[in-house]
Amino acid sequence: MAKIKGYVEVDIERCKGCNLCVVACPEDVLELQPREVNNKGYHYVYLKNPDNCTGCANCGYVCPDACLTIYRKKFA
Repeated sequence: MAKIKGYVEVDIERCKGCNLCVVACPEDVLELQPREVNNKGYHYVYLKNPDNCTGCANCGYVCPDACLTIYRKKFA
């Protein structure tokens, strides 16, 4: 069976740090940036464990501002 690897691209400037994507992620990939903020003053999401991403897109479904783009790639 092919292994699927995922990757999440975050639009940092659109993110308002609502934390919904972090809670929705079953693989503990995302986390709010604890120290840095975007131009609007919000702590934004970043990939804490990018190697764990399966590309399930749960984070993208719950994001109210469409800040996340999810990619999936199959490996043999």
